[in-house]
Amino acid sequence: MSDTHDSGDTGAGAGTGAAAAAADPRPALPDRLSVNPRSPYHVAAVFEHDIGIRLNGKERFDVEEYCLSEAWVRVPHPRARDRRGQPLLVMLKGKVEAFYR
Repeated sequence: MSDTHDSGDTGAGAGTGAAAAAADPRPALPDRLSVNPRSPYHVAAVFEHDIGIRLNGKERFDVEEYCLSEAWVRVPHPRARDRRGQPLLVMLKGKVEAFYR
């Protein structure tokens, strides 16, 4: 969380959150993100860094798409394919957390 909401803090530590954010080259994680480059929710700058997804407290490594505000992730079905040969995605609901590793 940034220090922009702290109105009464004027010590040496004021603004260090903004300085740390400026030094961190990683973009903020979006509310909705997809691995598929054809998707409108694909953000290539995020995938230059290693990200992780937790669903209900358990880290998942097979997530194709997530939405934090709607609390779901999409994972590929192990065997089912669509007519173009792409795996069908199954929506799993629960508490979703996205983070940089």
